[in-house]
Amino acid sequence: MAGAGTRVFISHLSALAVFDPNGDQVGRVRDVVVSLRIGGRPPRVLGLVVEVVGRRRIFLPMTRVTSLESGQVLTTGVINLRRFEQRPSETLVLAELLDRTVTWIKTGEEVTVLDVGMVQTRLREWEISKVFVQVGRAGRLRKAKGERLTLDWQDATGFALPEQDQGAANLLATFEQLRAADLASVMHHLSAKRRAEVAAALDDERLADVLEELPEDDQVEILGKLKDERAADILEAMDPDDAADLLSELPGEEAERLLQLMEPDEAEPVRRLLSYGENTAGGLMTTEPIVLEPDATVAEALALVRISDHKPALAAQVYVCRPPNETPTGKYLGTVHFQRLLREPPYVLVGSLVDDDLDPLPPDTPLSLITSYLATYNLVCAPVVDEADHLVGAVTVDDVLDHLLPEDWREAALHGLGDEERDEEREVTGGR
Repeated sequence: MAGAGTRVFISHLSALAVFDPNGDQVGRVRDVVVSLRIGGRPPRVLGLVVEVVGRRRIFLPMTRVTSLESGQVLTTGVINLRRFEQRPSETLVLAELLDRTVTWIKTGEEVTVLDVGMVQTRLREWEISKVFVQVGRAGRLRKAKGERLTLDWQDATGFALPEQDQGAANLLATFEQLRAADLASVMHHLSAKRRAEVAAALDDERLADVLEELPEDDQVEILGKLKDERAADILEAMDPDDAADLLSELPGEEAERLLQLMEPDEAEPVRRLLSYGENTAGGLMTTEPIVLEPDATVAEALALVRISDHKPALAAQVYVCRPPNETPTGKYLGTVHFQRLLREPPYVLVGSLVDDDLDPLPPDTPLSLITSYLATYNLVCAPVVDEADHLVGAVTVDDVLDHLLPEDWREAALHGLGDEERDEEREVTGGR
């Protein structure tokens, strides 16, 4: 454990790995729980919110932390694996205090919280001692850089105001390196108000990626709090199949209004997806597979497969069609798996490598037959072709899993394991 008097700024704890005494990683720090106290007394640090396997969040009391040094957190190994539930008397530092506007008592100026420092007392308890701030409100941080200084906790007031508008720049900086799925987990555990503030601060591409990883209720809530023009921009940035799934959750008039605001060429594939049945190949497919003409070379095909924007399942094979190359394409000729591409010289034409042995899926193929098709032929992606032999899209295994799992699977994944599994605890110490 850091010695008494050692100060630790809490943003530095974000995403640190947590280890047990045997050196096995337990999870990663996602936040710090404190209890605000009256009379200007420094808040007491109760513990850490740690994300463990399955994106479940647990509470790790500070009494179970043995070290906060060397870029890692060490514990006694005695961990309660019950899911963390925030109590009304508790405050999450990263989620609720960063970017908060408070008042510097000495001058009466408004200052924005950039970070919070905690210190271990002589009694080996932790409490908040310092606040790193910037003069000015959060909304102006990106436009004008004010003076930055470190205040004692009791030198500022306004930390407990519940409905204050906050920015999100510093919270997002703390989680800058997170994958979209992990940032979605962070946002899911925020209050609705804070979630809207974070969504407003994210750029369109990042927010689109995060929305695709959130439960449907969160998606609808966030989209509903955006201005229509920005909501349309976000839908354009999403994969067409994910955008269609989200729009299908909205009232018809609202969905049509957003479609009207989208660029016509972006809205058209989404409208097409909405026209198919929900649990059919047409309803599950993406409209953006990798399509090549038969006179394209292996080198060109591999260059497209390497593009990082393509999901791994979509990059597993390319589809060879007559022009036009965008769905719905010209006549569908067949597929070429990327392993075949790797075995051929770069100058070979993909038209000579086409595999046309397997019949493609019609758009009205039901989910049960899609799963059988993928399992029978060991595929992670399959073409969807209409009656006129036009490639209209491709169904990937992740699209199928989304619909095979329970409707609330994202919700369950973000909360952690089910109730039965949650009760199977390791070294339970009881409630905190």
